Amino acid sequence: MTEWTGKRYWLIGASAGLGEALAHKLGRLGAEVIVSARSEDKLVALVDELPVSASYQTIDVQDIDSIRAAVKAVGPVDGVVYLAGAYWPFGAKEWEPEHATAMIDVNLTGLVRVMGEVVPDMVKRDAGHIVITSSLTAYRGLPKSIGYTASKAGTLSLAECMHADLRKTGVKVQVINPGFIRTQLTDKNDFKMPFLMEPEAAAQQVVEHMSGSSFKKSFPFGFSLFFRLAQFLPDGIYYRLFG
Repeated sequence: MTEWTGKRYWLIGASAGLGEALAHKLGRLGAEVIVSARSEDKLVALVDELPVSASYQTIDVQDIDSIRAAVKAVGPVDGVVYLAGAYWPFGAKEWEPEHATAMIDVNLTGLVRVMGEVVPDMVKRDAGHIVITSSLTAYRGLPKSIGYTASKAGTLSLAECMHADLRKTGVKVQVINPGFIRTQLTDKNDFKMPFLMEPEAAAQQVVEHMSGSSFKKSFPFGFSLFFRLAQFLPDGIYYRLFG
């Protein structure tokens, strides 16, 4: 089990939603929390609310210079949680090029940029904790999910590769695959979202996962089981149901 007191955790993409809720939970457990996002006003308000030592650092994960400046300002940390995300719902029949590119760039390429700046130091120290946010959508392609599902499949694959490389070192890599969480991103959806979770409930799932040793957690359980089993459906059956 993870001992949180005195540990420094950097949450990237933490100005609202799951990141904000996770910052509160880690703070109550005794961790020093550094929260990052683009919006300084939201970060200042969040730091004022947190129960223990906390600070903020603005960052734009689409800008490598911004990332490098943030890494230098934050300094060595015990863990990094990547929560930054972009989302617009649309399908191939009404392709939105700028939104598709932005989702890939924030959700996946931004993650790669950040990992490139923080992982080498953790490997050198043989110590650290990386938590990557993917999604249940990563398991298989879905209609009207151009950009988002592809980006999350990439984040899951990256996490799996990192875990394969680092699992016998002092650097712990974990990934979370949540379903629908009530945030400003899911507010864009105009369809029913099964098993919709509040950010606080989702953050509790994340903290429990971070406290343990397992690599991957998909939740909520019943909903995640459906997505995991869908991987094994023949294409003809799967796309008749979801295409």
